[in-house]
Amino acid sequence: MIRVGYPSAIAAEFFAGFPREVEMVPLSESLDHDIDIDVWMPDPYPARSLRIAPHLRGLKLVLSLMAGTEWIPGAVGTDVTICNARGAHSVSTAEWTLTAILASLKSFPFYNGVQQAGEWKRRFEMPERYARISGDARPLYPPVMLEELTGKRVLLVGHGSIGQQIERLLAPFDVQLTRVARTARTAPRVHPVSELDGLLPDAEIVILILPLTPDSHHLIGPAQFELMRQGALLVNAARGAIVDTDALVTALHAGHIRAALDVTDPEPLPPGHQLWSCPNVLITPHIAGSTPQFAPRAVQTALDELKRYLAGKPLHNVVRPGV
Repeated sequence: MIRVGYPSAIAAEFFAGFPREVEMVPLSESLDHDIDIDVWMPDPYPARSLRIAPHLRGLKLVLSLMAGTEWIPGAVGTDVTICNARGAHSVSTAEWTLTAILASLKSFPFYNGVQQAGEWKRRFEMPERYARISGDARPLYPPVMLEELTGKRVLLVGHGSIGQQIERLLAPFDVQLTRVARTARTAPRVHPVSELDGLLPDAEIVILILPLTPDSHHLIGPAQFELMRQGALLVNAARGAIVDTDALVTALHAGHIRAALDVTDPEPLPPGHQLWSCPNVLITPHIAGSTPQFAPRAVQTALDELKRYLAGKPLHNVVRPGV
């Protein structure tokens, strides 16, 4: 009998379709004793999982319910195979990305402030705001009150399952899309990340949706912000540490770029942190994947992988094999 540990916070009904030869073991975040399991589905919140990881014995396989697994190797050792939930959160994260782009271009955070103030005439602050961030000082009439996504030059940095879903959602807007990933590919053309600096100056929107690795840590730093065009929109739905926070704050305060962030570094972003009050930034607290479909999709991804494991078939979403 294979013992599979899962977060007790996830309703047992989601595991109703698991094979009979599997014993499902609910694991509370307050677990305070050692327990033997073969397979572990960690809690989506790493802090909770890290508290119980030292109590797990006999572990052979981790089936993460998340795409990101950077914290897991240090918690389980080198002899445990780790799989992620590739594809489980593609739709929700891609929808957040599209929403964040549109909200930023349509200046919804500013107009929410107009609504809260109850001052209709504040709308006439927008033409000056647009000219300041875009560098476009032409005397445009009627006054510019928002921007269009259609036809924008978009640099998509990361072209896995989420990146491909973002591309699908962007298609109706006829954007000029350039793809970047860790390695070059053809059909469709994907540039290697080594070419990123040469692509940044032309991009009006830069979307980050790649894994956090030693190579991608601070991929966007002072030099990259200098390369970005005036008024470019940086969208980070990946991991906060891919961006150098100090450099981001400097670029935002300089009025050089704008940003939409679902992830930050540090995270959680503490009260009073300077990033909260930066101009031209939209921040959500790492919620892009948290929809009602989160648990069903993630658990189904884990189930598909577990069935392959039980049948002795190759696993699909291995991010690190056990040794």
